[in-house]
Amino acid sequence: MPTPLSILDLAPISSGSGAADALHNTIDLARRAEQLGYQRYWVAEHHLTPGVASAAPAVLIALIAGATGRIRVGSAAVLLGQHSPLVVAEQFGTIAQLHPDRVDLGLGRTAPNRSGDLARRFAEDADAPSQVVDGLLIPSKPKGLAKSERLLARIAEQQRLVGSPAEALDYRTQVGQVLQYLTGGFRDSAGEPLHANPAEGADLDVWILGSSAGESSATAGALGLPYAANYHVSPSTVLESVAAYRRDFIASTRLTRPHVVVSADVVVADSGEAARELAAPYAPWVHSIRAGAGAIPFPSPAEAAAFQWSDQQRELVADRVDTQFVGTPDVVVRGLAALRDATGADELVITTITHDHTDRVRSYELLAKAWQAA
Repeated sequence: MPTPLSILDLAPISSGSGAADALHNTIDLARRAEQLGYQRYWVAEHHLTPGVASAAPAVLIALIAGATGRIRVGSAAVLLGQHSPLVVAEQFGTIAQLHPDRVDLGLGRTAPNRSGDLARRFAEDADAPSQVVDGLLIPSKPKGLAKSERLLARIAEQQRLVGSPAEALDYRTQVGQVLQYLTGGFRDSAGEPLHANPAEGADLDVWILGSSAGESSATAGALGLPYAANYHVSPSTVLESVAAYRRDFIASTRLTRPHVVVSADVVVADSGEAARELAAPYAPWVHSIRAGAGAIPFPSPAEAAAFQWSDQQRELVADRVDTQFVGTPDVVVRGLAALRDATGADELVITTITHDHTDRVRSYELLAKAWQAA
């Protein structure tokens, strides 16, 4: 059996369209994904973002679950620190009670809310050279993030507006509380049991998502949970991320051995030229995120061609652009196989964004058929 493929969807808003279009497209793509044999359909959580409609993952996941019949649905990821563990457990427990054995609760961690901490994290190892490991490009870290005052200010403002109800708790404690609500093991400050219906006993899987070897990978390993590593967000740190998770893994009642999913940005078309044209808007879209504007509505190829690049702007997005898998089905399959082999991934989760929804659906169709035939 081939390594399973799954989908991560941001419900992207294309230029000239709106949130309703993006959300209808998400439902349509989820139905198509189920027909094509994809394993999971995950949605992201992004707030105050002009080009992304996936801002309320629990609501969107419930709608997707109701519109499909078999495919697993879930989050990648609900950001603890912006939601209390109790509310997260109750929301996803509600979905799982109606759709048992189909729900994945992916838990992520908010970035540090102090600009100095963020700047230091962005600057770490920024000069490390790119390398190719077992056929996979591990790029150098992006240059300029640590100096992007607009980006740092936007993150801080978003966290202020969304709120941080659990910021007094460390991340592992937050995840532990979610698990306790699901198993019925939570105790209040007096040691008395508290039962969270409908979370308790809900038939769902808990995942941890992370971008580097840090608190997220350590928490997934220590608690014996499956781990999703972000090659598509932070390709420079994916190998250290999965290595740290496997090193720290302790078997649990939920999982007896490490289980790793790795993400990838992908665009597939019938010809390499067509795929490159469809993928061209990705660079200005990533630039809008890293420059602090938030993800802009996804440009058309014509709009992307009109973008005037400076050398500094190209450096800011090079790691993401260079690690996007773009081309004909056979070319992309070879690239994804290298990603799987270099990381030891048990599954791959694919994000494809194009301006036209039909091109996005076609990309997933071509990939699914080629991957199954490889």
